Amino acid sequence: MKKYISEFCRRGVIASGIGPVILAVLYLILDQQGKIDTLTVNEVCVGIFSLTALAFIAGGMNSIYQIEQLPLMAAILIHGSVLYVSYFITYLLNGWLPWGKTPIFVFSAIFAVGYFIIWIIIYFIIRKNTSKLNEKLRQKQSK
Repeated sequence: MKKYISEFCRRGVIASGIGPVILAVLYLILDQQGKIDTLTVNEVCVGIFSLTALAFIAGGMNSIYQIEQLPLMAAILIHGSVLYVSYFITYLLNGWLPWGKTPIFVFSAIFAVGYFIIWIIIYFIIRKNTSKLNEKLRQKQSK
């Protein structure tokens, strides 16, 4: 277990550096769209801290797939759930998601569809790579 926690922290620290960069890009986009004119010190601080924490969690959560005793579907559900809750809290803390049934439903639907699409892409990439590897093994065996 210590190995997995260490790997979570290692990956989290590596990813956490990108959080503030993503926040800066997001604020630039919002500024270009005319959605924000100025930010308070509190808004900037909450944004930096929350995106750093989000990047740490998102980066660290990828270590869950190294736990061989955990079935893949369970790992995917845990990973997706933790990411959903992390993004949801981050969006609420930064005021990017208003309270209400419709905004929360839309956020949840977009997250679920995005997560599903990413996993479909990963599935097909792994399937393609596995097919290539199996073909190379067949060629070696036939020699």
